[in-house]
Amino acid sequence: MRQIFNPKEWTGNFKGDLLAGTLVALALIPEAISFSVIAGVEPKVGLYGSSIIAVVTTVFGGRPAMISAATAATALLMPDLVTNHGVEYLFAASILAGILQLGWGLIKIANQLKYVSRAVMIGFVNALAILIFKAQLPELRLDNPSWMIVYAMVAGALGIIYLLPRFTTAIPSPLVAIVVITVVSVFTKSGVPTVGDKGQLPDALPSFGIPQVPLNLETLQIIFPYAMAISVVGLIGSFLTANVVDELTDTPSNKNREAIGHGIANSLTGFFGAMAGSGMIGQSVINIKSGGRTRLSSFSAGALLLLFILVLKEQVAQIPMAALVAVMIMVSIGTFNWSSLKQIRKIPRSETAVMLTTVIATILTRNLAIGVLSGVALNALLFSRKIAQLVFVDTVLDSSGAKRIYNVAGQVFFVSVNDFMTAFDCKENLDLVQIDLTYAHLWDQSAIAALDKIVINFRRNGTEVNVVGLNEASATLVNKLAIHDKPDTK
Repeated sequence: MRQIFNPKEWTGNFKGDLLAGTLVALALIPEAISFSVIAGVEPKVGLYGSSIIAVVTTVFGGRPAMISAATAATALLMPDLVTNHGVEYLFAASILAGILQLGWGLIKIANQLKYVSRAVMIGFVNALAILIFKAQLPELRLDNPSWMIVYAMVAGALGIIYLLPRFTTAIPSPLVAIVVITVVSVFTKSGVPTVGDKGQLPDALPSFGIPQVPLNLETLQIIFPYAMAISVVGLIGSFLTANVVDELTDTPSNKNREAIGHGIANSLTGFFGAMAGSGMIGQSVINIKSGGRTRLSSFSAGALLLLFILVLKEQVAQIPMAALVAVMIMVSIGTFNWSSLKQIRKIPRSETAVMLTTVIATILTRNLAIGVLSGVALNALLFSRKIAQLVFVDTVLDSSGAKRIYNVAGQVFFVSVNDFMTAFDCKENLDLVQIDLTYAHLWDQSAIAALDKIVINFRRNGTEVNVVGLNEASATLVNKLAIHDKPDTK
């Protein structure tokens, strides 16, 4: 219990944490609403979700001062489920996603993050940025009667977002942009689409309820693919965010505990009529750079977010969607790893292929989980090919001409066995062949089968074979699987 509620992780920076939490709460309002639009749900679903996730992950998560809430990464996985089956199925999928994340945390899935290469991570981030931008295009259609005003508002908001920080960073520039564009829209009676047009805003604290879906196998079949994708993408985003905060604060995080914290949080969102989410890199950076250091900063961000919404409900409803589009374009630009384009000629082609595969698979499927899995699979394949090329077989014929020694070095497994086998001339007229594996390692049954075939073919041609130099792991595998020394081997 003390590990969860460690006082040192909550105290010592009261003023800085509350100030940072306040700024983050204000900045979360437009993003939470924008992510609700992306998911195809009412703004209150994203706002409730952001508040709940921020508070719960603060208590149970493994990274102090990290901000978690509704995010674009998870929101992008939700529109089809909401459109085809309704928002109640989204709530059920959020609960199941949280349960899955609890399982991932308990089996310490974060320990396997080492198998996700940097190329895959960059592909994940770039694909996310592209999908965020694509999600804004419906608000920029030219068939909208007020499209010229919308475009002007987007341009004006972007100008404020990027120019204001040159003069002051006391207030988040996206928040200033939203206020200015909203004031202009109200006073000019522009008639552009607003947040209020997208659905109901919160007018009370979220209430507990069980999602209204049939409790049967058919429902599980509907929500499981979405829940699995949300759980995987959510954890990848959260682990990436934790890494960023680790670097900024020069302190470690417990990522398996973070998975459990997100599992609890996302499960609760479904019971309170909200959407699942994950770690937020941008808001976490804002929190740290604004002075947030302990769990109090992220806790206050979640609590104040809901308070601000309840107090400013009428004002928030008047925010033009054009202002939120500008904020999401900023998020998209800030998310994309631009250095990956600058360094594309410097990094190995295999890593570029992995990154592009992750991006393309994600965009085609609109599923970040599938994109990441595609990138990991290709990365494993290309790495296996590289390792397979590191098999060397040198051969020496003794002075009598009756004995040949094959010295093998490298990794022998299913990819490299063909190169391994072609190095042996089993029809050569010899009395004795010695295969020295001192500098080699046999990894799998394909390697053992290849060794069997070589030994048996030599012996069928009347040549005796000695296999020497096996390391302990290779010898164990040979003893279990090899047949060339079994009594019935011919």
